[in-house]
Amino acid sequence: MNKLKLGLYWGAGCGGCEIAFLEIHEKILTLLERVEIVFAPCFIDVKYADLRAMPDGSIDACFYNGAIRNDENEAIARLLRRKSKLLIAYGACAVMGGIPGLANMHTAGEILERIYKTTESTDNPSGILPEPSSSIAEGRDIELAEVRPQAKALRQVVAVDYFMPGCPPTEKQTWRVCEDLVEGRLPLPGSIVGAGERSVCAECPREKRGTKIKAFKRPHEVTPDGETCLLEQGLLCMGPATRSGCEALCPRVNMPCRGCYGPAGREKDQGAQMIGVLGSVIDHDDDGALSAALESVIDPAGTFYRFSLPTSSLGRSRSPARKRRLP
Repeated sequence: MNKLKLGLYWGAGCGGCEIAFLEIHEKILTLLERVEIVFAPCFIDVKYADLRAMPDGSIDACFYNGAIRNDENEAIARLLRRKSKLLIAYGACAVMGGIPGLANMHTAGEILERIYKTTESTDNPSGILPEPSSSIAEGRDIELAEVRPQAKALRQVVAVDYFMPGCPPTEKQTWRVCEDLVEGRLPLPGSIVGAGERSVCAECPREKRGTKIKAFKRPHEVTPDGETCLLEQGLLCMGPATRSGCEALCPRVNMPCRGCYGPAGREKDQGAQMIGVLGSVIDHDDDGALSAALESVIDPAGTFYRFSLPTSSLGRSRSPARKRRLP
């Protein structure tokens, strides 16, 4: 039996998706009976030169996680697209831009300036910033990946066949998609795989009681009960605007959904979808309730677009650079 050739790669991300793939535990032994991992820098000793030497289309499927933040991310994404029959965006960063995408609220120059010059712990009196190429005493040049102006989701750079949301995707989701891959059961290209069509609320056991709220609280400011809808307790739970598939893992342990599975149903803009939901839970009988509720949202972009800013209708900050300041 010919084994499928499998690739896995990381872009700009935290590394959690690599761990998530291994969280199928002993099932990976079953998977390896059907596939051969030919490119996975996190797991096996393989170099870019090995990837370049592979024939185009020789990798049957590649799981690419992480956003596109620098020129190395983009170059390898394009190379893997050429080498792979199927390219799967694995995890929230690859699917929507993820946490790295929140950097789009600032320019790359502002970010570098803050990190290397003005943080409270920085000791850089010469104001040196990283350069794409530098000469060293040994007489050769060393190169660093160059930061792109904006963070992007994988599909904003190359064509993607399937999308697996989650931060990270769950073990059940990963195994289900791997099974469908080796059995030839994947749906039509362009599909979201391993996740549901409804919202997280459909999987959440908490009870909605129609309670109206006047302001929102942050998780450390309240101890929620274990039964009532978190949104109705004043916690900004993104469940109503987030795709199902995680089995409501966060709400089940008293934490509001953060939105890592992206917009629910056919919606494209998760933040706009959630803002629409809020209109149904705010107490409009009080004339000042709407303003008070909105003012209680400490970080609107980080709340409503935590994982999806690059692929939202916003995409990035539109305000002039001189009016923005990094924390």
